[in-house]
Amino acid sequence: PHDAALVLRGIKTLSIRMEKICQNAQRIAQFLENHPKVATISYPGLNSFPQYELAKKQMALPGGMISMELNGGIKAGREFLNRLMLFTRAVSLGDCESLAQHPATMTHATYSAQERQRHGI
Repeated sequence: PHDAALVLRGIKTLSIRMEKICQNAQRIAQFLENHPKVATISYPGLNSFPQYELAKKQMALPGGMISMELNGGIKAGREFLNRLMLFTRAVSLGDCESLAQHPATMTHATYSAQERQRHGI
C-alpha cells in the first residue's frame, strides 16, 4: 500500500518533471554535440540523431538519456566521470537523480577490448 501511495503521489507531477528533464537533456546534448572532447553523441532530440525524423513521429518528448563517446577512449571516460559534480555514478539509470555510467569500466568491465568493440561499448 505504501508503494502504491508513493506512485500515486509522484504521478501527479510526472508530466511536468519529464518536460523539464527533456529540456535539460536537450540543452546538455546540444552543448556536448559541438564539444571538442566528444567524438559522438546520441540523443533523439538532436537533428544529427540518425533516426531523428522517426523519433519525432514516435515520441512526444525525446527523453532524458544521452549517450556519448569521448575522444581519448576509456581513460577519457574515467576522467570525465571523476570530474562530474552534479551527477551520481551508477549502473542503474532509472532514478530521480542525474546519473552517469561508463559501461567499459562499470557494467562491462570484464569484457575484453575485442568484446567491447563487437558490442559497441
